[in-house]
Amino acid sequence: MARILFVTWDGGGNVAPAVGIAQEMLRRGEEVRFLGQEQQREALERAGFAFASYRKPGPWTATGKRGTVTNAIGFLRLLTGRGLGRDLVAEVKKTPTDLVVIDCLLFGALNSAARAGLRRAVLVHSLYTAVDRKMASGAPGAVARISGLRPRKLWAEADLVIVATLEELDRPAHPKSAVPLSYTGPVLPGLARHKTSPAAQATPTILVSFSTTYVAGQAQVLQKVLDAVGDLPVRVLLTTGPAVEPNELRAPANAELHRYLPHAEVMPTVSLVVGHGGHSTTMLALAHDLPLVILPINLMFDQVLIGRAIEEERAGAMLPSSSPPAEIRTVIERVLADDSCRGEAQRLGKSIRASRGTETAAQLLQSLMATSSTPSG
Repeated sequence: MARILFVTWDGGGNVAPAVGIAQEMLRRGEEVRFLGQEQQREALERAGFAFASYRKPGPWTATGKRGTVTNAIGFLRLLTGRGLGRDLVAEVKKTPTDLVVIDCLLFGALNSAARAGLRRAVLVHSLYTAVDRKMASGAPGAVARISGLRPRKLWAEADLVIVATLEELDRPAHPKSAVPLSYTGPVLPGLARHKTSPAAQATPTILVSFSTTYVAGQAQVLQKVLDAVGDLPVRVLLTTGPAVEPNELRAPANAELHRYLPHAEVMPTVSLVVGHGGHSTTMLALAHDLPLVILPINLMFDQVLIGRAIEEERAGAMLPSSSPPAEIRTVIERVLADDSCRGEAQRLGKSIRASRGTETAAQLLQSLMATSSTPSG
């Protein structure tokens, strides 16, 4: 039985792939625990994992409604801070560990793991193109370099880099990348119960779901979508997530507002997903053969690149989140009526299901551990 430590942070879409892989490792008889932010404790312990928290991760939280500058500073400190790395090394010294699996954006933790000589895997939870362009080449990478950290070097020196997405969507390809990438396909819940979503319904159902994290202006975009679909002959299911209060929104008669719905259970009854381009929601929609209309609301990471990939594959459409309700309505009507969009979504969905991302990632980790039996710590 191998001892594995997942090193994570409370960022929203980055958590589910780590948990999915960790649960598969548990199922295979490995010993798995997590190191993360204290607010993650309850959910991860409820999922069956031992949990340790960082001592001083800073005040940043995914749902905290702070000013843009304050939020950005807290986020950058979380990713580049050396304290998380010290906590990682201390945790491994306390409990011998055969492998650490570290979120790709925790540059401080990756650096400490490298300096301590820990066997480590990097988990990329979205398109590698987005992580490379928006993070390594963006503000987080710049702050990391000022701190003496080199994101691409940290990734390249890891024993394994898992990219939990569909390689076909990760453009451009990286044949010359110095980082060796192992694509597994998306790690998604509930695909074993997959049922093809209805191609046509007397009254189509639209799922509207944006980020579970706080993004300035998100409530206003959700309201515009509700205004857009209010006079359409459709049923609307809208999930607000923890960062938006349902009572902030005005719901038309054809819409139901929920803070949370299990998407894997709802999507088999849905004809279209309207979202923000977050990786998890987008991949789960495609895995259920659903076309998408994407309105990116956070331009700092992956949403625009994901929306562009969906549009290029003709599996849906992307439009600016500043678009008025009338334009949003026109695009929703067009994608709902376009059988070719549904066909391309079905093609991508078949590839996602065939990749068996969770099992593929777990097998890669087990193969890595099989190369040596010397524990860390």
